[in-house]
Amino acid sequence: MSEVARKICMLGDFAVGKTSLVGRYVRSTFSEKYLTTVGVKVDSKRVEIEGGGAVKLVLWDLAGKSELDSLNRSYIRGAHGLMLVADGTREASLRAALYLLMQSQKQLPDAPVVLMVNKLDLIDRWEVSASDISRLQQSLPTFRTSALDGEGVEAAFSELGRLLLGGEA
Repeated sequence: MSEVARKICMLGDFAVGKTSLVGRYVRSTFSEKYLTTVGVKVDSKRVEIEGGGAVKLVLWDLAGKSELDSLNRSYIRGAHGLMLVADGTREASLRAALYLLMQSQKQLPDAPVVLMVNKLDLIDRWEVSASDISRLQQSLPTFRTSALDGEGVEAAFSELGRLLLGGEA
């Protein structure tokens, strides 16, 4: 079976860890240095799907914003899926991610979506509660992740890959 490439847009507020999550997933690296993404950075990685098949995720790491402006709307055009990212230590970033989802679904109504609540390594400082995550998991694949140590990262991207290939839960 030939490999398909799928455009994935990483959406979330500023400083939630989108770039760090991409670095952890694609290169197995993490940097303590914070660099604001300007515009968009594109990276890719092939993911093998359990049960057969593979997909090349072309990851568009968009500059952090709490709402879609015209530039980000043009970046998400043609996307096959969305990876939402929130910072577990900032509850407002979860609200921003869900607002970005609502806005992007007007443009991409059928795109699969996965939510990563990042910074699991700082769980003692989390404002996002376990009950919030349980509630979200009922309607949206939601993963607790850490770009620092990699926990949950591979599973979240694999789930998005599985959804892109039409996998059922």
